[in-house]
Formats: sequence, C-alpha cells, structure tokens
Amino acid sequence: MALDEVKITQAIVESFTKKLEEALEVDVAIVGAGPSGLTAAYKLGREGFRVAVFERKLSIGGGMWGGGMMFNEIVVQEEGARILREVGVEVRPWKEEYYTADAVECVCALGLAARKAGAKIFNLVSVEDVMVREDRVVGLVINWTAVEMGGLHVDPLAIRARYVVESTGHELSVLHVLQRKMNVKLFTPSGKIEGERSLWAEVAETTTLENTREVYPGMFVAGMAANATFGSFRMGPIFGGMLLSGEKVAQEIAERLRQEK
Repeated sequence: MALDEVKITQAIVESFTKKLEEALEVDVAIVGAGPSGLTAAYKLGREGFRVAVFERKLSIGGGMWGGGMMFNEIVVQEEGARILREVGVEVRPWKEEYYTADAVECVCALGLAARKAGAKIFNLVSVEDVMVREDRVVGLVINWTAVEMGGLHVDPLAIRARYVVESTGHELSVLHVLQRKMNVKLFTPSGKIEGERSLWAEVAETTTLENTREVYPGMFVAGMAANATFGSFRMGPIFGGMLLSGEKVAQEIAERLRQEK
C-alpha cells in the first residue's frame, strides 16, 4: 500500500486532538517536565489520577538532561537512587554516599514511567497565565511556545485542574505571573516570592524537600521552583532532592484528592 501524506497528517491531527481534549480537565496540571515534574506525574498517574504535563521546550528533562556542564552524568544519594531504580535506571555507587547515573537514561526512564502511568506530556507548550476563581488557582492558560517566542497576538486555550504544580525550576515562570497579575499573598514569610540564592548543595538538597508544599490555594511548588519560592539555595547537578520533591508533592496532592472524593 502506498503511503498517503494526507492520511499521515490526519492521523497526527486526530491523535493529538484526542490527547489534548482528554487533558482539558484534569486532576493535576504540572508545569515543567524536569525531574520533579516527571516524578510527580509518574507517582500521581500510578495512583489513577488524571495528569497533564506542560513543557515549554522541545525536550523534556530540565536541568537533568545536560548533567553537569554537558557531562551527561548526574549524582544522587541513596533516596534519590531509590526512585531512579524504581523506574529502571542503572544507578552506580561512586564513593561514600554518592551514586551516579546517566542523565539521558534518567530523563528517558522518568518520561516513559510517567507516560506508562497515564500522564499526558505536551512539549512546546507554554503556560502564560492561570485561571483563578474565588482566591484559588483552578487551571492554566496555555499557548504554543512558538507564539510566545514570536511575540504573536494569538489567543490561548484553557486547562481546568483541581491542583497545579509549578515545577519550572529557576525561572518560576507561573508563580511570577500569578504574583504580578493578581498581587496575591503567598504562603511565604514575606507573602511574596523570596527568590533563589546561590549554590550550596548540602542545604539546598534538604530545603528542596522542605519547601515542596502549597504556596497558594490550589497551587504547589516542587523542585528548584520550591527553593526559588521560599528563598533557599540552588544545588547544581545533584538531583536526589528534585526526585524526592516530585514524590512528596504527588503524595500531598493525592491525599487531598482522596479526601475530596
């Protein structure tokens, strides 16, 4: 049978449209497909919740993808190694409490685990705003990243979600929009975004987990976004805290969703 270019196009359009339609109303919308976002998607999807992940770049993985300065290896400690092993990654002991893993394998494994768990992942999609109802975040406003980059006047679409996870890393893009447009008081000491501090891996690994929490009704922060929100340090190419942050935010949101049923 001869290949028909139009049928190939129809297959892509129909399949993508179905996937997008199924993501218009979800239990959890995750912004950013880095290690914390993918881990949260995997854990929540495995619990049977409807999850959609929106990544503004072409590739998923965030800072994990490039390892340290494009040496595509990452470092984790024991608890982070546990999560990587869970999704089938080969984790190698190095010295003392350190383990290494191939960065590309980690991202691919986490992405596959999230998809197999039922999470839908959309790349090249930017979140330009949130939906707010009665002092609560209830969804996202999305557009193509190309529209954002081109500065084009193209109206966006909306996603309804019971909970939103901000896991965009250092830039903290969604929370900045919420703060700027709504002038809301966040659940931080100052009521505002505290900002990221410089590199201190030992402290940052701990505070990443501590700062993973709800920051405004309906909106949680995870991964490096959590430290940027609450004013803690960055950690560099060690990723255990990021993975554990994704696990923690999934556990907390899952508990809320179960209680609401």
